[in-house]
Amino acid sequence: MGICKLCGNRSILISSKLGVCIDCLRRRPRDALEIAARAHAVSRMRFKLPLSPPTSGTPCGICGRGCAIPEGSVGYCGLVKNFSGRLVRPGGDINVGVLTYYYDPIPTNCVADWICPASTGRGYPRYARSPLGEVGYYNLAVFYGACSLDCLYCQNWQYRTYPSNPRLVSVDELERAMGRRVTCVCFFGGDPAPQTVHALLVAKRAAEKGIRVCWETSGQIAPHLLDKVVDISLKTGGIVKFDLKAFTPSVYKALTDGEVDVVLRNFKAAARRFRERREVPLVVASILLVPGYVDEVEVDLLTKFIARVEPEVPTRFLAFHPDYMLDDLPPTSRRHAETALKIARENGLVEVSLGNEWLLGDYY
Repeated sequence: MGICKLCGNRSILISSKLGVCIDCLRRRPRDALEIAARAHAVSRMRFKLPLSPPTSGTPCGICGRGCAIPEGSVGYCGLVKNFSGRLVRPGGDINVGVLTYYYDPIPTNCVADWICPASTGRGYPRYARSPLGEVGYYNLAVFYGACSLDCLYCQNWQYRTYPSNPRLVSVDELERAMGRRVTCVCFFGGDPAPQTVHALLVAKRAAEKGIRVCWETSGQIAPHLLDKVVDISLKTGGIVKFDLKAFTPSVYKALTDGEVDVVLRNFKAAARRFRERREVPLVVASILLVPGYVDEVEVDLLTKFIARVEPEVPTRFLAFHPDYMLDDLPPTSRRHAETALKIARENGLVEVSLGNEWLLGDYY
């Protein structure tokens, strides 16, 4: 049983590590967020990362957090440092990224696997090698070692160790990794947002080889780079996958330490281009069903938002499993997931799916 430090309620759907319940986040957001901020401070200090985006120095402009980094300090992502007024990245060059990469056999457990060319053959022959999918081929999975958010339930939290011991990979090295059996490149992490320029350079090389380019992102992308991200996926048959974590600003802030308006604005801008390519969906939305926090209210608000923007955007609900700091919550209940699907369809979404079903159970 978790306990809310604000109202005293107890429930298995309250994380004691976050320290506050969903009702208080909605009804008393200022007080609730003061409590949630303590959890984020623990998370950030554990990896010697800034507690908040700096605001009084040289502007970075690569992601959507708006860091202005003072001399001698580092940006929220932990990568960009200000040396004598000059912003410097590990490796000293945007042609070098902090990341790891590997070959992921197709079909793979991708957020968009139920509609993507690799797994389904959708878009054949222009965007897929076979009408039945691309068994025997590979996705070049590029895992970036930084993020613009601080999700307390992060499933890939190990990326936080990368800036202190950077694994540097050049654009040229990733191009050499694009062998003849690679049909798509997917940028994820962490998140590609803090290293968008590096990813775009890699994406350009992939496009020249006829390889699809996909992105899995929280959507915290600098608006002036978003069109370039969408353009490269549109051209190559790839997909931009937005992780829409919550809709209510206080809930989003408590879970991620970020501002929801950035991702909603970027999602809207990308989804408005959805009809430029009908063979393969250009944009996909994913929603992680965090027990006790991404509840029926958040699902209703998010799916109504998606439907208003573009009802044909495929939307996938993902089951949660306890990880990182929110390891005191249960996995997602099957009833929670089935209710989310029902709400999404009632709100007018055309293509809705459920991923990670093996995690579901009778937990609450």
